[in-house]
Amino acid sequence: MKSTKLWIVVSGIAGFTGVAIGAFGAHGLKDTLSPENMEIYKTGVMYHLIHAVAILAIAVSGNTKFIKSALFFLIGIILFSFSLYLYAVTQITWFAIITPFGGVSFLVGWFLLILEGWKK
Repeated sequence: MKSTKLWIVVSGIAGFTGVAIGAFGAHGLKDTLSPENMEIYKTGVMYHLIHAVAILAIAVSGNTKFIKSALFFLIGIILFSFSLYLYAVTQITWFAIITPFGGVSFLVGWFLLILEGWKK
């Protein structure tokens, strides 16, 4: 599968799962989670969807020099967003410990985007 096509599919999966997880939280968990845990959950959804769109932008650009950024964004979604979902629902502290690694992954992705964009 061509790299551009692969990353469009990845962004589609990320966007689909972000919307599905967000809807589940809004409708299925609204009476279960405390307001504080719902905010944690919503933060995961927001970062999930923002980075799904960023991955799509990279994919449709067709410029393979940004693929490392897309990869770090995907890792960030998995580590950051999913750890927040799991923590908000279970309150297992171990999941919250993973979250900063996802945040760093997002930052690395954006930093790589800046570096590659700056190069000629």
